[in-house]
Amino acid sequence: MSINKGEVISLIDLSDYQNNSIISQTVINNKCGTVTFFTFDSGQGLSEHCAPYDALVYILDGEAEITIEGNKNILKKGEMIIMPADKPHALHALKRFKMILTLIGE
Repeated sequence: MSINKGEVISLIDLSDYQNNSIISQTVINNKCGTVTFFTFDSGQGLSEHCAPYDALVYILDGEAEITIEGNKNILKKGEMIIMPADKPHALHALKRFKMILTLIGE
């Protein structure tokens, strides 16, 4: 699904789940930051890494385990968490899930 400025869309429907895959679609990408839509199939994840800015994750559907500096957090549909800048974090799909990741720079 393409994203056009000024057009109403269903965020959760940007992409369907795909078996054994992670799908990402950029919603906004500019010098101030990014907004990215993701789908994770069950068992998929992102290994531990750091980001230079705080990152807000909002779960649209499903269930994810988000680990920040070794502390595990279980997030479900409608919940969010802010992953602090420069702190190691990882994501794992306990059940397949969809999320929005918002990164805003300085």
